[in-house]
Amino acid sequence: MNLKVLSIAVVVTAVAIQFIPYGKEHTNPPVVSSPLWDSPRTQELFNRACADCHSNQTKYPWYSNIAPISWLVMHDIEEGREKLNVSMLGVQKKNKVKDAADEVKEGEMPIPPYFIAHPEARLSDTEKQELISGLEKTFGKEEK
Repeated sequence: MNLKVLSIAVVVTAVAIQFIPYGKEHTNPPVVSSPLWDSPRTQELFNRACADCHSNQTKYPWYSNIAPISWLVMHDIEEGREKLNVSMLGVQKKNKVKDAADEVKEGEMPIPPYFIAHPEARLSDTEKQELISGLEKTFGKEEK
């Protein structure tokens, strides 16, 4: 296969996948409940580093309209909301609120790819400690 045919195939594929609707509906479900944050600072840090995937208040960036990036964004949001969704406290059965502080403490959250487009989500060590402490005060600690 020559380079010209390959280039055309790549362009046609790139255009064709734009018509796959997954990841392009950018509506947020209603907020059913909200946590009683221990402090405005905890809420601020959570909103900055976590809320796009762990609430029903996602702010969809421009690149979330372009496949296949839109698929990755939607997958991360769906998975994040499934594990912890602060907009569904008391309603969603599998809300792992007590795991939240440990996920931040262990460096599991936010996921590293998120920082590429959201550098504001990168917390300093002090901010991480503030968020961990605030999450533990808001949701309780995970029992081990």
